Amino acid sequence: MPQIDTSIPRMLPAADLPGYTYIPGTVTPHPIRDPRGHSHGKKGPPPPPLKAEGWADSRNYLVAIDLFNIGYYWEAHEEWERLWRATGPDTLVGRFLKGLIKLSAAGVKVRENSLHGVRRHAASAGEVFADVAAEVGEDYFCGLEFTVLQYAADRAAQLVYKSDLPAGVPLRVFPFLLEPQPFPFS
Repeated sequence: MPQIDTSIPRMLPAADLPGYTYIPGTVTPHPIRDPRGHSHGKKGPPPPPLKAEGWADSRNYLVAIDLFNIGYYWEAHEEWERLWRATGPDTLVGRFLKGLIKLSAAGVKVRENSLHGVRRHAASAGEVFADVAAEVGEDYFCGLEFTVLQYAADRAAQLVYKSDLPAGVPLRVFPFLLEPQPFPFS
């Protein structure tokens, strides 16, 4: 099990974390397809759809936030994508999840040393959040603040990243956390 930064607040501290984070193009085995993968043979049933007003009850959503905040960007992407499929890509919540998927894809691209990919995915995430925010007309959605999400996407596209990060070790590459409100949970 990799050394995890315990100062990062977790939504579900009892949830198990993978033994490594997958980074395409490195020595880490594909989590699902490779028999050595951390999720090989563990595909469960589709999650229930995410509801905007019931986000705090969605284990999958909260696990994905934990994965993202700790630096498991590929795994967060996969978890949000499962929710996106279950929720429906054309729903308001589905479009919001697409923004989170794009933001986590930007994290994967940092780990792959693809600055173009980081900028492309982060910019796309920011556009999605702006579109959903305009439609929602509220500051928060699924516990997350649109202003913070748009700032996070903008910053992710502008930063310079280290290129010598160790393969498979979950590391935060962004200077922000996704912190749903109300937070922390009681």
